[in-house]
Amino acid sequence: MGLSPSFFAAKFGITERDLESYLSEALSAGGEYADLYFEYLSTSSIGIDEGIVKSASESVTLGVGIRVIAGERTGYAYSDDLSPEKIRKAARVAALIARGPASVMKTGFQEARKHNLYSMVTSPHEASLAERVDLVKRADTAARAYDSRVFQVIANYADSVREVLVASSDGRLSFDRQPMARMGVAALARETDGVPQQGYSGGGGRVTLDFFLNEKTPEHFAREAARQAIVQLSAVDAPAGESVVVLGPGWPGILLHEAVGHGLEADFNRKGVSAFSGRIGQQVASPLCTVIDDGTIGSRRGSLNVDDEGVPTQKNVLIENGILRGYLQDTLSARLLKSASTGSGRRESYQHIPMPRMTNTYMLAGQSDPDDIIRSVPKGIYCATFGGGQVDITSGNFVFQATESYLIENGKLTQPVKGATLIGNGPEALKYVSMVGHDLQLDEGIGVCGKEGQSVPVGVGIPTVKIDKMTVGGTAA
Repeated sequence: MGLSPSFFAAKFGITERDLESYLSEALSAGGEYADLYFEYLSTSSIGIDEGIVKSASESVTLGVGIRVIAGERTGYAYSDDLSPEKIRKAARVAALIARGPASVMKTGFQEARKHNLYSMVTSPHEASLAERVDLVKRADTAARAYDSRVFQVIANYADSVREVLVASSDGRLSFDRQPMARMGVAALARETDGVPQQGYSGGGGRVTLDFFLNEKTPEHFAREAARQAIVQLSAVDAPAGESVVVLGPGWPGILLHEAVGHGLEADFNRKGVSAFSGRIGQQVASPLCTVIDDGTIGSRRGSLNVDDEGVPTQKNVLIENGILRGYLQDTLSARLLKSASTGSGRRESYQHIPMPRMTNTYMLAGQSDPDDIIRSVPKGIYCATFGGGQVDITSGNFVFQATESYLIENGKLTQPVKGATLIGNGPEALKYVSMVGHDLQLDEGIGVCGKEGQSVPVGVGIPTVKIDKMTVGGTAA
């Protein structure tokens, strides 16, 4: 079912009495709340380029982050040395940064409720390196075999096991063992003396190496990367201007993540800087749109048994039939907004302070047949895959690059296009959703979300969606 505190007691000699002592030190200068985040992280990665294994690494990191909250003020300090004197020193630093009215810490701990979303696994350094090398070699071979125009392949595989213990001054104790594995393949293709075009595919989740042997093989990702690269060889320049846009299912949900999801994180809203601030209960999207953030989907990349504050993750309804229902809350925002945590407190590592973040964010399926959606468009753009994107939280304005897209002409997909950029505003774009397919898909498991210098794994998903009006950047007619 998971890890027990005995792991930390055995490896680091940490007992419950020690935890109480460190928390008392953290609250020694006052403060309303304090917590400890112990982390032991084992990672491995391997990469192949030009048919040669060019990189391979294994590492172990460990440390503790200590946080003290006093009103809106937060003190945070960390140590990669788990000796008692170093932990107490970090606790005193956090205490002096926060400072606040004295509070009483509960004595004794109660284990927090948690899910069981992923299996117990061995650490990467306990597994065979040869098996991981074989995965990237298979990917390289399959991508090159797909088409003779594929001339370069880069494949990588990475996995990790993160073991965490969180103890808080309100008596909560939680622990978890979190696996992660991911594979990615990039393929470059060109015609004779032509401009190279790239395709990329990857996936994984809170899974083990067996996932890539039995479910989504290296060949699966390699062929998809090569296919995308070959498609781009015949692509024409994307037309610029206002257009009907159809988003394909799955990874195009990254647009939802960036354009809407970040704006629904509670820290932006309690500060009043989000385009969604103060709008709970208001219509912010088409009635066809229901947006969920769910950290409880088994083995998904963005899922967690407990968040990085030790709170069980949840299935959170953010937008329901176009109505804004709530924000993603961490402990600090929930305290300040007199709300409850939604299990959305996340951090990159023990060196980072937690903040409200997404887990797996997706739009629920609708009633329309995807083929009918395409047939309903006399002229537009179909976006199958996206690359990078960015959003301005305050205005809600976003820019996204579509890496695989097609013209829609007279209700049919015709030529592939390149250089298509979607430009719009999150709340406004969702108001123009006129059809939602019944084909909801989650992405393959490649998402990495950045916020304030921290990166965390996430998942996205969307069904086929028709947006009646959006600006497409490309080549002017």
